[in-house]
Amino acid sequence: MANHKSSKKRIRQTLTKRAHNRLYHKTARNAVKALRNTSEKSAAEALLPKVTSMLDKLAKHNIIHKNKAANLKGALQLHTNSL
Repeated sequence: MANHKSSKKRIRQTLTKRAHNRLYHKTARNAVKALRNTSEKSAAEALLPKVTSMLDKLAKHNIIHKNKAANLKGALQLHTNSL
């Protein structure tokens, strides 16, 4: 266990950030799944900007890699266009 005051604080900060990152990552994954399961073009077009924004924010804060966000956005755009 940590003995220094600063290392105890770092552990607390890490746990808080991890919980925050997991929440937003899981929310984005659920949104991506919802968009992939959508079969109506109008609903997919309405959902696409929100999901794209979520992925951009995750990439900006280094929760996911920027290339992964770009790949997901491209795949979702292709799916939306194919409907």
